[in-house]
Amino acid sequence: MFSSSIIANNISVTLQGNPVLQHVSFELTPNEHLAIVGPSGSGKTTLAKVLAGQLFAKGSIEINYNNDSSLLHKVQLIEQRYQFKNLSNVSDFYYQQRFNSFDAADALTVMQELQQVALHHLNAEAKIKEWLQQLGMYHRKDAPIIQLSSGEHKRFQLIKGLLAPPQILILDMPFVGLDKGARRQLNHIINNIAANGTQLIIITDAHEVPDCITHIAYLEQGKLEEFEAKESFDQDGITHHQTHYYNLEEAPLAENESEFEHAVLMKNATVSYGDKTILHNINWQVKRGEKWLLRGHNGAGKSTLLSLINGDNPQAYKNEIYLFDKRRGSGESIWDIKQKAGYVSPELHAFFDKGTTCYNAVASGFFDTIGLFKKLTGQQQMLVQQWLDFLQLSAVQDKPLSTLSSGTQRLVLLARALVKNPPLLILDEPCQGLDDDQKDSFVQLVNDLCERLDKTLIYVSHYENEIPPCIDHVLELNGGKQKLYSVEKQMEAFLQPL
Repeated sequence: MFSSSIIANNISVTLQGNPVLQHVSFELTPNEHLAIVGPSGSGKTTLAKVLAGQLFAKGSIEINYNNDSSLLHKVQLIEQRYQFKNLSNVSDFYYQQRFNSFDAADALTVMQELQQVALHHLNAEAKIKEWLQQLGMYHRKDAPIIQLSSGEHKRFQLIKGLLAPPQILILDMPFVGLDKGARRQLNHIINNIAANGTQLIIITDAHEVPDCITHIAYLEQGKLEEFEAKESFDQDGITHHQTHYYNLEEAPLAENESEFEHAVLMKNATVSYGDKTILHNINWQVKRGEKWLLRGHNGAGKSTLLSLINGDNPQAYKNEIYLFDKRRGSGESIWDIKQKAGYVSPELHAFFDKGTTCYNAVASGFFDTIGLFKKLTGQQQMLVQQWLDFLQLSAVQDKPLSTLSSGTQRLVLLARALVKNPPLLILDEPCQGLDDDQKDSFVQLVNDLCERLDKTLIYVSHYENEIPPCIDHVLELNGGKQKLYSVEKQMEAFLQPL
């Protein structure tokens, strides 16, 4: 089946005076599919936006559609996270809104939004049902969009794009945030999309290239360093960067002395919204110094469980939950709770103020706010600067988050979590958006911090190679119910599909 063709000629993009893409040229003929790979900040997403007509660039893009195809004559970009609007048609959401049952209703449900997309298509209801079932989302059809987990958001975006398939589909990091089974299923779906005539351009990790891909473009520092047929592409040849491992002796650690026996103690914790129970009678204790892996399917309840700990879910107050040996609701403020925990999650990243500077984003970690609203002390100013230097972020400290790559934004939020040297680290998929070198160095840093400073850790990841070796306990959620593993079974568990 013939598809369209794409010719990119001498594409260059400059943002805020900085070259992001430099003289990128390539050609895709019909039935060729492209994977764009490269380190964080190399210009991959910028190139995708140029190809989709969302960003001005010097040079030219020529799209030749197949006039005999029934697919839409368009280029559609599915971004890393879906930007949606509330019932008043504005993007006026706040970070904790997902966990507040009344405010969460200020968003369309999954089914309602998909019905709007497929309004003028034949057999719309049948197509929606088919895609919801294929991507394991049918049980979430009546959920408000804001209540979806990050992995469910990813699958929801794909369904929206596939209800009216275009001739050219660009997917920006489609596998990120998906559990192992969902990644395997998505790979199968992507191959079927290509077989049905849609030309694919996928920004992905070099280790996760679907079978249908015929060519690979390797970007580095905005330049197209390689453009090869997939079978000719030398993946080992691009991993020539020496990973920078952080020296913990140089880490700018603030003083933080907290005495406690249990960082977390839950007794029969249950979370429900209407007739939907998200967590069922969770009994869990995290003792001081323990390192826990929290795992489970997308939508299994991991983020909801963490929201009970970090103070974002009001239902914590109707459950018997102890944090740092004090029962929730016994007089402590939400800020007292957050002060002892450093937190990173895909949701925090999504709702963080992208207009704030990197410096202010890191500094906000002292106050656990999404933005800086208080004056720093001299000691705090010094620590912020030292963390920016330590994580090699000082060159971008005055730039807004929105101008940086997703990976660099995530590093900034990691610095925010570490700046106050909290006794508990809650790291929910912290490596999303990081390239291989950044992942390796960050995982090593987390491992060193937890082992040598006896920190308590709750860690979430769908990837085995992102898990710090210090993990000694595993909690798995399945349908909101718990299952405990010994550490010896951790890797065995990872080898099994969720």
